[in-house]
Amino acid sequence: MNRLEVTEMIVAAKIQKGIRWTDVAKEIGLSKEWVTAGCLGQMAFDANQASIIGKVFDLPAEAVALLQAAPYKGSLPTAVPADPLIYRFYELINVYGSTFKALIHEEFGDGIMSAIDFNMNVSREPNPAGDRVNIVMSGKFLPYKTY
Repeated sequence: MNRLEVTEMIVAAKIQKGIRWTDVAKEIGLSKEWVTAGCLGQMAFDANQASIIGKVFDLPAEAVALLQAAPYKGSLPTAVPADPLIYRFYELINVYGSTFKALIHEEFGDGIMSAIDFNMNVSREPNPAGDRVNIVMSGKFLPYKTY
């Protein structure tokens, strides 16, 4: 068994049982964004969290152990995403990436926004013209240091 197979087991059980990511996150006591990323193979759970995930999705002990291993992050199947929703984020970075970079450097100086010390919130924003997806990302600024 490998981590991708565990992710596939989780997704299949989620569909079969009608489980929502929000409900899984409440069981663990963390954000739906982080827990979803973990369930999809991008974060490592501690032993207690992995045990809860195992119970929620009826996973075998081997799968629960793999949930605790450091993942291979950023593991999309292709360099340019084919999934339309994920592709829009790729497109967003292609169009606005240099703008993000310029504005962050102007405000903070030379450095990066951390994806490790990071928070994200995804929510629905009601709008009469059609509901909107509201994504807020907040990462610690890490300046480049001289040495």
